[in-house]
Amino acid sequence: MAPWHGRAGHARAVEKISRAVPILIAALAFVLPGMARAGEVPTFAVDPSWPKQLPNNWILGQVGGITVDAQGHIWVIHRPRSLTDDEKGASLTPPRSKCCVSAPPVLEFDADGNLLRSWGGPGQGYEWVGREHGIEVDERGFVWVGGNADNDNAILKFTLDGKFVAQIGKIAPSLGSNDTTQLGKPAETAIDREANEIYVADGYGNRRVIVFDATTLAYKRHWGAYGNKPDDAKQAAYDPKAPVSQQFGNPVHCVKLASDGLVYVCDRINNRIQVFKKDGSFVKEFFFEKNTLGNGAVWDIAIWPDPKQTWLLSADGENNEIRVIRREDGSVVGSFGHSGRNAGQFHWVHAMAIDAGGNVYTAEVDTGKRIQKFKLTSDALK
Repeated sequence: MAPWHGRAGHARAVEKISRAVPILIAALAFVLPGMARAGEVPTFAVDPSWPKQLPNNWILGQVGGITVDAQGHIWVIHRPRSLTDDEKGASLTPPRSKCCVSAPPVLEFDADGNLLRSWGGPGQGYEWVGREHGIEVDERGFVWVGGNADNDNAILKFTLDGKFVAQIGKIAPSLGSNDTTQLGKPAETAIDREANEIYVADGYGNRRVIVFDATTLAYKRHWGAYGNKPDDAKQAAYDPKAPVSQQFGNPVHCVKLASDGLVYVCDRINNRIQVFKKDGSFVKEFFFEKNTLGNGAVWDIAIWPDPKQTWLLSADGENNEIRVIRREDGSVVGSFGHSGRNAGQFHWVHAMAIDAGGNVYTAEVDTGKRIQKFKLTSDALK
């Protein structure tokens, strides 16, 4: 056993080191200003009480899209036809059980989880999609929805109350990745408010991003991976050991616009995010979990709402997690979620959105069939 004075000296040394560590960390942060401090990185905790129970004995099917509007309301599009007989038992003839009946495809919630509005499905003057996929709400008060069934080659435009306005493309066979009138099972849209343009991640059938005027719906431009002309030739299955694909895979699953003019695109199967200028010029790309097979590792992106838009959050439905990514260089600084069915876990986390307060909303497909809210628990917006 060490003598008393030896133990005391050891304690004094430990105390000096303990005092020095915070100073060293502060010095490193000064010298390396890009290094994220713990409080700056977004962290989250699930809110298991969100949303509140739906009225009218309603239930959600697979949730094909989720977004947050300028008022901080959460909009969801789900797939009524994905419900099994035991889930929609009350709607059968005769009823199989007390619960449940499908909710309308489009639902609007407030941040507390109260249902504010619902509508959608077939109506006069338009054809509804065969399998609901993707929703966006612009600041002019229009809701854009799409689908990814075989002939869902259109984007439909509605008012906030569900009145049909117009559409891009048709519910009809696709004409390929270089046709300017028809889409190819589009996955998601994004609105450039200043330019009044709508960007489409197109999609499950086509291999491109395509841009239209958001009012006249006139074609503007399109491009494929690396800003090149898209090619619909059959592709080999993804192989992490092979050279990187020069074309987008199917699906081109998301498109997001940053305030500095950069366009972020999810090339889901190829496990990458490609970054472009608004004219389609290629800027850079980031790869994530390159050994992921199956349905790929990059399903959706949400841009952090601080003034610099410091972070990207990326949903990964194959690995069932959400990564926190430094937008500048694509480095991963954190993650949350795990495969499972408890609150805070995921099964095929398909889409996501962030409100102005940094709260994250997620949507699950396959047998997940739910939406969740994750509250910001760090000071990442300061």
